Parts: sequence; structure tokens; C-alpha cells
Amino acid sequence: MPKNKSKGSKAERELFQKFIDDGRYRVVRVAGSGTMENADCDLIAGKKGNKFAIEVKSSKKPIKYISKEQIEKFLVFSDIFGLKPIIALRFNREGWLFIHPKYLKDTGKNWVISLEEAQKKGRKFSQFFG
Repeated sequence: MPKNKSKGSKAERELFQKFIDDGRYRVVRVAGSGTMENADCDLIAGKKGNKFAIEVKSSKKPIKYISKEQIEKFLVFSDIFGLKPIIALRFNREGWLFIHPKYLKDTGKNWVISLEEAQKKGRKFSQFFG
């Protein structure tokens, strides 16, 4: 398994466990996310009246680039299933931040979010899912 794939899987498992430990939401990991056709989000979490498609991203750098194609597929997937699209970001030693995809900046080729912008626009797990 490539290093960045295993790092991504580790972040997904960590966030999955956070939902389990919290206990208010049910959560599933989407098999093959990031590698298979039609697996266009990483986690689905929900409770009555509140359902989310979650794209999990982690970065060692204070900036994260995401391909336009990936975000487009993620938004289509979310829409088809009637889920609220959320991007879960974990920058090294910063904890989790949750943002709506509308806060991503367009670089032309990719979407991008900086740690600084994520801290301004995003919310922590307890704020977002509390």
C-alpha cells in the first residue's frame, strides 16, 4: 500500500473511532474510497435528521490541495444520497477541523485550503457534531 494511502486510511479509521467513542452518530467507512469507481466519500455519519458524507483529508503541511475531480464526484455523491457534504481536515498536531466544501479556494487546477483558513472557517468535532 502506498504511504499516502495508508496515511489516509489511518486518518479515516481515527475519525471513524471518534464517532464511535462520541456515541451520538452511527458511522460507516466506505469501502474502496479513493481507489474504486463510485466510492466517492470516505465516511457516512448520521443520526435522525442529520446525515453527512465526509471526505477525510490529512496533511503534514499547513495547506491541503484536493483535485477538482475528487470534489466534484464527492458533491455529486452527497447530492444523490441526500447527505450534507463535509470535509474533515487534520493538519499535523492541530486536531480535526470540519468545513463545508464552499470554503475551498479555486487554484485553477485544484481546490485548496490552508490551515489558517480552516481554523477561521472550520469547527472542531464537538462544535460541529455536538
